[in-house]
This record gives sequence, C-alpha cells and structure tokens, in this order.
Amino acid sequence: MFAILETGGKQYKVAEGEVLEVERIDASIIDKDQRVIFESVLLIQKEDLHLGQPYVENGVVHARIVDEFKSPKVIVFKKKSKKGYKRTRGHRQQLHRIEIERIEIGKASATAKATADKTADKPAAKPAPKKADKPGVKKTAATTKASASAKASATAKAAADKAVDKPAAKKPAAKKTSAAKKATTEKKTTSAAKKPAAKKTTATAKPASKTAAKKPAAKKDAKKESN
Repeated sequence: MFAILETGGKQYKVAEGEVLEVERIDASIIDKDQRVIFESVLLIQKEDLHLGQPYVENGVVHARIVDEFKSPKVIVFKKKSKKGYKRTRGHRQQLHRIEIERIEIGKASATAKATADKTADKPAAKPAPKKADKPGVKKTAATTKASASAKASATAKAAADKAVDKPAAKKPAAKKTSAAKKATTEKKTTSAAKKPAAKKTTATAKPASKTAAKKPAAKKDAKKESN
C-alpha cells in the first residue's frame, strides 16, 4: 500500500511508517501535537488503484513532524568573462522531516469535518428587531409633508429675523455721525462769530493813532507863528 502526495511543489511516493524530508510546511497546517494532514493526494494503491483527477476524492495522508532543520549549504558562483564580474552566494533550504502514520480513503477529510462541525455548532442568526413606532402615532404622507413644511417655515422665519436685526444694529452708528456733524458745525459758527470782533478792535484802535500823529503838526504851526 502506497500513495503519492504533493507538498512544497514536489511529489513524493510514501508508505506507512516511512520517514522522508520535505520542504518546510506552513505553520497554519500543523496542529498542537505536531501532526499534519495532507489532502492533495494524487494516487492511492490500497486494494484497488485510486487515481485522482487531479486529486483523489476523500484521500488523506496523516503524518507527524519529527524534526525541523536546514539542508547542507549550496554554493552558487557566477562569473562573466572579460567583464571583471564574480559573485559567490550560499543557500540553506529549510526542511521538515516527517513520518507517515497512515493512509486513508473513502472518508471525509478532517478539514471538511471541522468546517461542518463549526457550521452545525453556530446558532442560527436572529433577525434584527425592528424599531417599534410610538403608540397612537402613524406616519403617513400627509404627516411627513406637514413636518417638512413646518421645518421650511421655521428656517424662513430665522432668516427673516436675521435680516431685520442687521439694519437695526446699523442705525445707532448713523445717529452718532449726525450728532458729531452738528457739534462740528456749532464750533465753526462760534469761531466765525468771534473773528469779526477781533477786527473791530483793531479798527477802533487805528483812529487813536491818527490823532496822535496829527498833534505834532499843530505844534510845528505854533513855532512858525512865534518866529
């Protein structure tokens, strides 16, 4: 009894109790007991030959991980003649050593069973409860229209109130300017009334000076007569 399984992009012919080295297996497939189930089985030879297309239906190979290690180093050397190019690199591939425990066919795979059990254990999803309407209130097209019209009227009133409040706020500033203008005009009138009074005083002072100037001329005439 043997089987051909596929893992890591390679195909291996295995039998029960055989130990072989394969490419490193993904940790998501390994369980807590370090066991792996291979479902990609291409061929199983038990009592009859079971050939997969491409995999055998319900064909499973159970294995246990014995060790995880690295392969011997492989040296990769590259050179280009007359170019002065040389490069040496080394690589060690990560491997798993596994032991084949048993080969099964005709039963549902373990992963399929696990998914079926999970779906069976999950309770049926309950529909979301609908929000209950308030008692005694039924929404109709008329009520929705009325609410919409009420909202529109409220917004229109708010806009009208704002428009009325704006001019009222500007009026006191205009009154202040008119009062200031009146004060300036009164100051100008008082200053204009005072200026002619100053001119009159100068005019009245001038005739006194003329009389003072005429007096010396009279004295000169008196001297001439005495001579």
